[in-house]
Amino acid sequence: MIVVRTVADLRSALRDRRGGRIGLVPTMGALHEGHLSLVRAARRDNDTVVMSIFVNPTQFNEQADLAAYPRTEEADVALAAEAGVDLVFAPDAGEMYPSGFATTVRVTGPVAETLEGAQRGRAHFDGVATVVTKLLLAALPDAAYFGAKDAQQVAVLRRLVADLDVPVELVVCPTSRDDDGLARSSRNARLSPDERARALAIPRALRAVTDAAASGIRESSALRDRALDVLAEGMIALEYVAFVDPDTFEPVARAERPTLVAIAARVGTTRLIDNAVIDGGGA
Repeated sequence: MIVVRTVADLRSALRDRRGGRIGLVPTMGALHEGHLSLVRAARRDNDTVVMSIFVNPTQFNEQADLAAYPRTEEADVALAAEAGVDLVFAPDAGEMYPSGFATTVRVTGPVAETLEGAQRGRAHFDGVATVVTKLLLAALPDAAYFGAKDAQQVAVLRRLVADLDVPVELVVCPTSRDDDGLARSSRNARLSPDERARALAIPRALRAVTDAAASGIRESSALRDRALDVLAEGMIALEYVAFVDPDTFEPVARAERPTLVAIAARVGTTRLIDNAVIDGGGA
């Protein structure tokens, strides 16, 4: 495995590999089993696997969150090599946003402006869309791999790829969870034992919603009440429980077609997100 720091070196390293499929796994480092599950999927599908490690400053709405984000490159590179990554692209901010950088890729509409877009600010998905566009142009992969936990990010990127005719397949892998059900996230390391126990109310709330929907309850307001009852037990600071179309993020009043239920909450000072999909129940 090799590590490169510049777009020029990345393109040079990939030049002789263009005869086979290339898979890209974009990350911000602090790797955990969720990232490694993406690597395994990319390894299965491709001849060459590229992982990017870059803490993208433009997608953080809170400077404290950016400063606190773990940076563990040495350990990350070792994990990437063990998982079968062929090439790590680990640029610094100056490489990704050089002096004079003045371009932003923006996706508009509910898919980018509601929920995470509203809570974290317009600049969040602008930052995501811009950095992912740069990564796709730098590596020119056949496929790029993302986790379903970041459902709104995935929807934004699908819109971007479709609108700009980017020749890449977006592969969405199931949310990776710890044995207790908590969705894996680099932020979980910030939770105290008590906070982690309380955070489990989030996956429990999602299960309560999907179980209720399976029993025939389809009104989003009633399903939301089920989630709120469970979340109250965790004594966490809820930001939203939303029922939306998984592609457009338009609100859904009755889950008669596939519907995403998304939750965001703070447990202590740590912000967590999670989601589940309710199967369509028919008219």
